Parts: sequence; C-alpha cells; structure tokens
Amino acid sequence: MLLMVLSSFIGSFGAVLLKAGATRLHRNLSSILLNYRLAGGIGLYLLSSYFFVLGVRQGELTILYPIQSLSYFWTMLWSRIFFGEPFTRNKFVGLVMILIGIGMLFAGR
Repeated sequence: MLLMVLSSFIGSFGAVLLKAGATRLHRNLSSILLNYRLAGGIGLYLLSSYFFVLGVRQGELTILYPIQSLSYFWTMLWSRIFFGEPFTRNKFVGLVMILIGIGMLFAGR
C-alpha cells in the first residue's frame, strides 16, 4: 500500500512538471527537446509507474488501484501551491468523495 501512495505522490509531481513544461512550448522542436520540465515530468511518471508495478505485484489490485486516486489529492494541492489554482467547492466535494471511497475499501477489510 505504501508503494501505491508513493506512486501517486510522485506521479502528481510529474503532472505539475508536465504542466509547467507545457506552458513553455513553442512551435519548434527545440522547445520540446530542451524542455527540462517536460523531461522531468516524463521521468517522474516513469518512476511512478515503477512503484505502481512493484505495489500491484504484492497485493490485490481491487484494493491497491483505488489508492492511486490519491494522486488527485496531491495534484490539487500542488496546483494550488505552484499555479495558484483555486480550491472550489466542487473540487473539495469531489476530493472528499474520493477519500470516503478509499476509506470504505479499508473499512470492509
């Protein structure tokens, strides 16, 4: 389970770097090839996938896969911190529903 939480945490940073890199893209190939933010985002997604594979190898997919949805929590937090994106009521309600769903999986064990 810890590997899945780690995977979601790392993957959320990957999303932040992809967005940061995407804002610096232009219509030429060098803006893609020399964009260290995009490269970092792709690298973090690969690292996240590695931990994901290690995690699902050792447990039940039906329990572990929903933990990956914690990446929504992390991404919302990083989006607020790094991009100033607002927390809206709908985002908060959606996040609470995700956390309740994960809690329900563990309550039934």
